[in-house]
Amino acid sequence: MSRGTDESRFDELASKLATMRSVLESDGLDALRLRGHDWFTWATGGTSNSLMSTSELGVAELLVTATGVFVLADAIDAGRLEQEEVPDWIEVIELPWTEPNRRDEFIAGQIGDGRVASDAPVNGERLLPGSLSVARQRLGPAEIERYRLLGREAAAAMTETLGSARPEAAEREIAAVGADALLRRGIHPALVLVGGSRRHPLFRHPTPTAEPLGDRAMVVFCGRRHGLYANLTRFVCFRRPTPEERRRMAVVAQVEAVAWDASRPGATLGDVYAAIVDSYRGLGFPGAELEHHQGGVTGYRSREVLATPGSPWSIQLGSAVAWNPSLAGAKIEDTAVVARDGLETLTFDPAWPTVAVEERERPDVLVLD
Repeated sequence: MSRGTDESRFDELASKLATMRSVLESDGLDALRLRGHDWFTWATGGTSNSLMSTSELGVAELLVTATGVFVLADAIDAGRLEQEEVPDWIEVIELPWTEPNRRDEFIAGQIGDGRVASDAPVNGERLLPGSLSVARQRLGPAEIERYRLLGREAAAAMTETLGSARPEAAEREIAAVGADALLRRGIHPALVLVGGSRRHPLFRHPTPTAEPLGDRAMVVFCGRRHGLYANLTRFVCFRRPTPEERRRMAVVAQVEAVAWDASRPGATLGDVYAAIVDSYRGLGFPGAELEHHQGGVTGYRSREVLATPGSPWSIQLGSAVAWNPSLAGAKIEDTAVVARDGLETLTFDPAWPTVAVEERERPDVLVLD
């Protein structure tokens, strides 16, 4: 995201800053110290502090006090962040990489011995208040617009990937094609799973191998851009699906429809989980929910909060959700945002075949026979 701050982004940042300062006051804190890429990106309206893809902590952190907002970064990355990433009204503080204690010294210069809360607390810092996590999951208009574009492009990358797949291709080859399709669209391939005809019925998380796809395959994407995650699963079949394969895909689609209907503002994740359990049972697969998690709230993590039995976590208007009911050899998954009139699908590509499920267009199996 460019350094410039347009009006909608300025409003988003101002709103989030007001939220964070309200938390400072209500919880008796003097500063918030945001280190992880999820929190940093949320607070800065899509700015990335991520460098090493395997690390949850970024190369810079955000410091918010009652009177100031600062990005603290080593000299290695400060210039790039200031010129290309950080909004121009947030001050970037460049510090020597050889003196990591200088960050603590800068903070002490701002708040003395004040109380600090952080997403990755050290040296007596507190954990971020839960109220801030709730606020993070109420996505605003600018965030939802970024999410819509991400969802469309991630879905298009999936269509491109599986549209060119062939039975003899190795799972790793398809994973490479998928990662390339995402990266060319400016989407970080946080997760690409590929399971061919032998492996995907065995494993819910088939990390790609050198084994050929065979006559059927499942691909899973978790693509990240501006901190937001687009999660989706699709199937390709190089022959006509069998009646049993069709039946299982229909079952998971029906379970998902129940989850989507239950995902209303004010409902808890426990409520949705209970509806999923009842649906599996009613469709002849009691206990299937125990074979894999069923999804939950998404957003700045692939799953911000997983749905578990009795979870009191409340779904918000503007929350993003990704439900992923599954059976051996069948799964369905998309990312959607909770609107006043129901869920809005974000990971949708009109070029992908669909099937009507409870008056919604849901992804069908791509048949390339």
